[in-house]
Amino acid sequence: MDSPDAEVPDTDVPGHGRWQVLAAISAGGMLGALARYGISIAWPHDPAGFPWSTWTINVSGCLLIGMLMVLIGHLGLQHRLVRPFWGIGFLGGYTTFSTATVDVLQAAPGVALVYLAATLTGALTAVWLGTALTEAVVSR
Repeated sequence: MDSPDAEVPDTDVPGHGRWQVLAAISAGGMLGALARYGISIAWPHDPAGFPWSTWTINVSGCLLIGMLMVLIGHLGLQHRLVRPFWGIGFLGGYTTFSTATVDVLQAAPGVALVYLAATLTGALTAVWLGTALTEAVVSR
């Protein structure tokens, strides 16, 4: 049996540290959403055309999440607020797959199919590439 003085991780104590995690997610989400909004305003698109800004945001966000997960795993970025702030918060607020869905519905049928395929292919490739490149750099 553990002694009463044993350190208990934050996740084992109901409510302990949850407000800090929620604050980290909220702050990261706000910054990510502001970055996404800035890019979409700076690079608008015709609703019927290919939404390059949304595609770029989502694919670059997937690249960054692949990189982040490797950095967390290999470099010991184990602070309990790193993943909530950067992964869930910033990159969750930055990427916008709900907007991608709206873009598909607004686009011309041919553009919508190309965009849907390009988003799926680009996002999966970006996660793989971000992971592979970061693994290669970290392994050196």
